[in-house]
Amino acid sequence: MPAFSGATLDSRKVKPGMLFVAVKGERLDGHDFIPQARAAGAAGIVDGREELARVAAEYRRTLKAKVIGITGSAGKTTTKELVAAFLRAGGFRVHATEGNFNNDLGLPLTILNCPPDAEFLVVEMGTNHPGEIAYLVDIARPDAGVISSIGTAHIEFFKTQDGIADEKGTLFARLPPDGFAVVGVNNDRYERLRAMSAARVVAVDPSDEVGARLASALAPRLPGAHNVSNARLAAACAGEFGVPLDRCVAALEDFALPGDRWRVTERDGVTYVNDCYNANPTSMIAALETFAAMPCAGRRVAVLGDMFELGAQSGELHARVLARAAELPLDAVFAVGEAMAAACAAVAGRPPCRVADAAAAKAELAAFVRAGDAVLLKASHGMHLEAVLA
Repeated sequence: MPAFSGATLDSRKVKPGMLFVAVKGERLDGHDFIPQARAAGAAGIVDGREELARVAAEYRRTLKAKVIGITGSAGKTTTKELVAAFLRAGGFRVHATEGNFNNDLGLPLTILNCPPDAEFLVVEMGTNHPGEIAYLVDIARPDAGVISSIGTAHIEFFKTQDGIADEKGTLFARLPPDGFAVVGVNNDRYERLRAMSAARVVAVDPSDEVGARLASALAPRLPGAHNVSNARLAAACAGEFGVPLDRCVAALEDFALPGDRWRVTERDGVTYVNDCYNANPTSMIAALETFAAMPCAGRRVAVLGDMFELGAQSGELHARVLARAAELPLDAVFAVGEAMAAACAAVAGRPPCRVADAAAAKAELAAFVRAGDAVLLKASHGMHLEAVLA
């Protein structure tokens, strides 16, 4: 492979010296755009996913950067962003996964776009089928690993939480002996993950004094116990590389997450919290609990959409989320989507309002909310619940 200066799947983004990755997708075939990529000055063509993995693994071996792999059922993107921010606050040159570009395309592309002089490469690793973490670890060969949480996301394909833990724990199992693994003692499968680690385990407690300092700094921008847990993991990881806690706390002053992650806006006196980037039972309940604790002069309204890839447990898990919502100080809950609507009947007490889709939710809200109210929007990304704010 010739020398190159980055890689892309989009022929329109090719700059002289870059690699163009030609992959056949659901709607388009990247091979059709090879002429455009060559005309734009592509240094080479990477043909398909297997070639992409091979080239990325080969380039990874040339990097001097320490590689940190991050996975989890919920919170992995937040944790990845925090690790990168804390390392930068320590004065290091850091390259990290953009957004949640964390699959068999996103991870190798992240590696290929890592500058040769980077001191750290922070990669997010996602999975929805057994074996995917092993595949990504073999490409990235991380020196350290962080697992944010073990929940029920994608349980359709893993059957049990232990199955999910075993898949995520592959990151720990394949770390080098001189590396380290970071996990919270509050993790649902802490002991199981700890036992899987081939490297030294750094166990952290989000409720300790360090967690309290991080919580205070996070509260204005990213409230919630789950975010304190993510920050505590990130601070522990950065601390292993010599970044002092004071630098981590200072980095939180202007910290912001990418995409539709806890975006707070106000319209006509109504506060909207847009957390529609994705959802699973763990993140849904965490968002509800955080939202219910927010200051609010009027009523609290939660608009909750379907969660995907929950398999045979979908009904039970949607009902669990609605049951928790019914326990919280919320004044109204709108259920959007077939799974949420079906789960309404299983929830005792005040039933949520039922709406068919995001467009109907928008109309319902327009007639319901008034100045002083607060509204939470939370669903799997494919529900497009953000359309309520369009």
